[in-house]
Amino acid sequence: MSLILVRTTAVLKPIYFICGWIFFCLGIVGAFLPILPTTPFLLLAAFCFNKSSPRFHSWLLSMPVFGAAIQDWNLRRVIRPKAKILCVSMIILSLMVIWRSANINIYVQSCVSLILVSVASFVATRKMT
Repeated sequence: MSLILVRTTAVLKPIYFICGWIFFCLGIVGAFLPILPTTPFLLLAAFCFNKSSPRFHSWLLSMPVFGAAIQDWNLRRVIRPKAKILCVSMIILSLMVIWRSANINIYVQSCVSLILVSVASFVATRKMT
């Protein structure tokens, strides 16, 4: 039984590592694009690096911009008030841009809006520090 677990872990580590970098890159892109949320991707990156590479996990947690927020989430499941206000504000701005753009398909607008409203609801209902 433990041999199967070791093999599964050995197979999953590279997958978690690759996913960690994908989520990290999406989070960085999301810091500059209002349509893409940053925080969920960085939390997913932290989760994946925690499963695959302690070195990169500690690197992510030691980042000056994102590290403290990720640690707050990991330890206490809280979001800082400034981050919460910024996140919800950017989502509202994104929704306004999406719905004012006449050349976007209504189905795409609806799907993206559903995702953004879901993320905003999640963020808004989390505890603050």
